[in-house]
Amino acid sequence: MSVSASEPTPAPLLAEQHPPVALTIAGSDSGGGAGIQADLRTFAFQRVHGTSALTCVTAQNTLGVSRVDALPPEAVAAQIEAVVQDIGVQGIKTGMLLNAEIVLEVARQVERWALRPLVVDPVMVSRTGAKLLADEAIQAIRERLIPLAQVLTPNRYEAQILTGLQLQSLADMQTAAQQIHALGCGAVLVKGGGMPGELQGVDVWFDGERLEVLKTERIPTRHTHGTGCTLSAAIAAQMAWGKDPLAATVAAKAYVTEALRHPLAIGSGQGPVGHFYPLLSGIGKPVP
Repeated sequence: MSVSASEPTPAPLLAEQHPPVALTIAGSDSGGGAGIQADLRTFAFQRVHGTSALTCVTAQNTLGVSRVDALPPEAVAAQIEAVVQDIGVQGIKTGMLLNAEIVLEVARQVERWALRPLVVDPVMVSRTGAKLLADEAIQAIRERLIPLAQVLTPNRYEAQILTGLQLQSLADMQTAAQQIHALGCGAVLVKGGGMPGELQGVDVWFDGERLEVLKTERIPTRHTHGTGCTLSAAIAAQMAWGKDPLAATVAAKAYVTEALRHPLAIGSGQGPVGHFYPLLSGIGKPVP
């Protein structure tokens, strides 16, 4: 009696993946170092699927910004709605919102869809002190968006605007964190990147109970473009995985420190941090 050969076992189908989803609401950086571009790379390297809602389009490179074009608030709202209705999000961050109309529309959408957890990078003033928003937009962020945030990440100059204080010392940062928390956010991280001397790289966390000083290694590089965007995106991604806000922030700071350790010296000015630093060891080698 003959026995026929068994049918070959078919190769298994690719496994379906269901990673957490994060949404960034921010501007586009044509130079690729900050904004939406930095956020999406950061999401990817936190193993989170990134979605986006653009608020404005900038023409910029490592030397600066030459043009900014705002999208209509209705276009921003439509992008958010499209993502939320079909895909859903487990983490969200805001970056450059540009004007008061967009700020108010984003706040409405956050409330409408109960978008949580929300990380707000206020993007009012650059880390060098250059003001980026008009007063009415700053007021809209203070009154409508900050109270919705689970984590707020102001830099030194933004903290000064929000409190009226001059931040020169660690004690000043701690006082500012407590005052900003009173505006209604769940937690605040006052970033020390713009602080003098040894306070660079020292951040202050306050969530209403814990007042923590978070220190990381100071990396000596001028290529720091996109640091704030990257930090807030990493916090949102870590929270999308279910980490509590403080644990997410500590993990995000560690990621940013390594990205600063492997910056991209591209262009003629200030290059971006190395969002994809785990892959940078392969630069210069032929593509397989």
